[in-house]
Amino acid sequence: MSRIATVICAAVAVAAGGYWMTASNTSSVNPLVGSAIAQEANLDTSTIIEMVQGAEDAPVEIIEYASYTCPHCATFHQGAYKQLKKDFIDTGKVKFIYREVYFDRYGLWASMVARCAGPEKFFGITDLIYQGQSEWTQAGGPTEIVDELRKIGRLAGIDNDQLEACLQDGTRAQTLVAWYQENAERDDVTGTPSFVVNGKKVSNQSYEDFKKLIEDELGS
Repeated sequence: MSRIATVICAAVAVAAGGYWMTASNTSSVNPLVGSAIAQEANLDTSTIIEMVQGAEDAPVEIIEYASYTCPHCATFHQGAYKQLKKDFIDTGKVKFIYREVYFDRYGLWASMVARCAGPEKFFGITDLIYQGQSEWTQAGGPTEIVDELRKIGRLAGIDNDQLEACLQDGTRAQTLVAWYQENAERDDVTGTPSFVVNGKKVSNQSYEDFKKLIEDELGS
C-alpha cells in the first residue's frame, strides 16, 4: 500500500470510530481501505481553504510546506517564523501561505484540529500545536495522541461537539490528503520544512539567510 493510501485510510478511521487509532499494523485488512481509495478520484480539493497571512498584493510570496510532527518545523515556527512575521508579513511585504504535509496520521489529525475553527484561528492553533509538539507526539499510542490534540483544540476555544465533528469528517480527511499530494507533486516537496519563494523552491535556513533572500526579492 502506498504511503498516501495508508494516510488516507488512517484518517478515514477517525471517522469510523477509532479502528486505526488502536491498530498497530497499518497494512492490516480494513473494510474502509477500498472505499477510501475508490473515493480519492472524486475528491474536490478546491474546497480546501488556503491558510494565508499578510497582504494579498505583497511583492513577495512565501509558501511553507510543513508537518505538525516535524521537529525542524516546530523550531522554525518558534523562532524564525516569528521574526519573519514581525519584519515582513505584518508590514505588508510578504504574503505567507502555510500548507500542511502529511507524512503520518498524527500530522493529519493535528491539521484537522488546526483547521476546525476556520482561518481566523488557524495560525493561533498551529502555534499551540507546535509549542506542545514534544508532549502530544509522545503522549503514548494513537488514542492518547488524539486526546492530547483534542485538549489543544479545547484550549483554543473549540467546543467538544465541533471538535468531534471535525475529527470524524472522513471526507474532509481524504480531501486534505489528496490536496497535499497535489501540492507535493507540483512543488516537488520531499522534506519539511521546505519553502517556495516567488515560485522558487528554497530549503530551510536561518532567519538571516531568509531575510537576505527576501530583501533581494524586494530589490532592497
